[in-house]
Amino acid sequence: MNIKNHDGTTNFVPGTVLDIHHISPAQLAQLGMEEIAFVKPVVTEQGPAFAIHAADGTPIAIADNPQLAAAAIIQNDMLPTLVH
Repeated sequence: MNIKNHDGTTNFVPGTVLDIHHISPAQLAQLGMEEIAFVKPVVTEQGPAFAIHAADGTPIAIADNPQLAAAAIIQNDMLPTLVH
């Protein structure tokens, strides 16, 4: 089941079955948004760090090391993934 938003897009309803043959680009972009975050090595003004991003690439946080980044993701009930 999907819920239609005021702007015409739809959101997934947790616990429903998704028919991948009828998925919209907006629905595809939302896959994993609340379950997966990725860690990406970056360089900041303070030196090397690890950026935490949502599944769609939205920046969430910066950590000093990959272990701290993964711990922060896990603490928020998400699955950490490393991007090279």
